Amino acid sequence: MGVACAVLPSRSAIRQEARERRDAPGQSAAHPPAQLPGAFPGPPFTLPHVSDWPSLPPLEATGLRCERGERALFDGLELRLEPGEIVWLRGANGRGKTTLLRTLAGLGTAAAGELRLGGRPMQQVGPEWRRQLIYLGHANALKDDLSAAESLHFAARLAGTPASAAEVHAALTALGVGPLARRAVRTMSQGQRRRVALARLALAPKPALALLDEPFDALDDDGIERLARLLAGVAEAGGCVLFTSHQQIQRLRPAPRVVMLPEAPPGRAPSGPVPVPVPPAPTVAEAPR
Repeated sequence: MGVACAVLPSRSAIRQEARERRDAPGQSAAHPPAQLPGAFPGPPFTLPHVSDWPSLPPLEATGLRCERGERALFDGLELRLEPGEIVWLRGANGRGKTTLLRTLAGLGTAAAGELRLGGRPMQQVGPEWRRQLIYLGHANALKDDLSAAESLHFAARLAGTPASAAEVHAALTALGVGPLARRAVRTMSQGQRRRVALARLALAPKPALALLDEPFDALDDDGIERLARLLAGVAEAGGCVLFTSHQQIQRLRPAPRVVMLPEAPPGRAPSGPVPVPVPPAPTVAEAPR
């Protein structure tokens, strides 16, 4: 039996679509952009259809166990994510932070336990909730030969939420890379590439749940400030942000709830995450990059 595969558009098709969107008239008045306060320094950033966002029910992990090979990364994990909060997932290397994010995003399978959305098992939840979820891994996942704007058009198209040229430009501007819209990704620094990748979060029409793996990596102070304001805007609009970071982030408002994946004694599976207050830490500028 054959396997059905999605046919990805060619580079020329992506560029042609980007040109058509750039030259198209302004967006329809049927869905004028709604204000997203505090998204980035300077002029207000807008995100379309904020008034249409449904409230995300609590996402709960109960007794969750994930493994790598024969080794348990964590076991008996209990976690609850509420609308309007920012959660900082911390832990030593190899404790399973990325695995947890991928499992919550539906990109991995837990060995045991259950995920529930609004009290319903995830298997019974329709695909509509995934359109409200955005997952950004530690890799930028950008095509070197595409421009920044073309990369965002491509990502939006794959997500099933095509974006206008104005929306793409606003998203890039939110991360401070608007002037690089037509530059090829291959000519950008690592920090600039990271900003372009993170602009997907600003572009997502309904980011009710954002799962971000090391989003502050490679960002300078300006990039950190812009991303912090964007995450705060998502939370203020009723979304939930779960992110990992080994940097000491002190600019997030509201202050994030910290969940620690603790070390486990040799031969024993780690216990579930333990909520802890944000510890005193050096400023971001003093933290190693």
